[in-house]
Amino acid sequence: MKISVFAIVIFISLLVFFSSTKAQDTGRDGYKLTGMLSLDSKNISTYQPAINQSVVNLQKPERKSRVLAGLFSAILPGAGEFYAQSYLKAAIFVVIEAAAITTAIAYNNRGNSQTQMFQNYADQHWSAKQYAEWTLKNLKYLNPDLNPQDYPVIRANGTVDWVQLNNLESAIGGGYSHQLPYPGEQQYYELIGKYPQYSHGWDTSNQTDTDFHILTPQFTNYSHMRGVANDYYKVGSTAVAFIFVNHFLSILDAVWSTDMYNDSIALKFRMEQNTNSYNLEYVPTLHVAFNF
Repeated sequence: MKISVFAIVIFISLLVFFSSTKAQDTGRDGYKLTGMLSLDSKNISTYQPAINQSVVNLQKPERKSRVLAGLFSAILPGAGEFYAQSYLKAAIFVVIEAAAITTAIAYNNRGNSQTQMFQNYADQHWSAKQYAEWTLKNLKYLNPDLNPQDYPVIRANGTVDWVQLNNLESAIGGGYSHQLPYPGEQQYYELIGKYPQYSHGWDTSNQTDTDFHILTPQFTNYSHMRGVANDYYKVGSTAVAFIFVNHFLSILDAVWSTDMYNDSIALKFRMEQNTNSYNLEYVPTLHVAFNF
């Protein structure tokens, strides 16, 4: 009987010991439980465990430099816009620049080719000697006060004395408003297809004419050829001017785009807490503000 009582005491002691040990068990998320249901339930419902969370640092992108943007666009239109992350405008300026450069090169090359063509045509069909001879022959109609003998324009070897020719042209006056430049000069090729006084230097002109205003088809054709060359050069010059305008506009726009980049968008992430019985949740929220 004494043994049974002793066994019961030992059993109860062990039961109390294990119950006490269990009460010291760690609850969920490291919270120590007491073993009392009512108290543990209350403590668990209000307990919020500490959570190791990484710190998120969201900083606004580095500000762009207006000076760099302008410099980039001065070198290559659109580069400043690309630097300011205005990619569409950057593409537009680059395309315009490429088109203007291509046009300038193409039309200047066309002008050079056309110029070479009409100069070759003039070398083949216009003669300074024929022009001088016709002028001397019809001097009495051009200026009766002048004596052809006073102007030895044609040398004994058949070549033209340019000084004497220019003196004669100046003395005639009236419709002879210009002095013929030396062959090969740009003005030489321009004048012979521009002013009627040179019309009878063309090889198809009628040498029996007494009026220098009578133009030959060659004169008209040559004038047209020169006009086409000039038109090509005008387009090329306009394209070159547009290149400078494109650079200037791109510089201004690059500076403006940089200011817009620096001032237009402010980004902010806010971590919002959402709490339940055991967990602390963080929800990232994106806030975007546009300033104009």
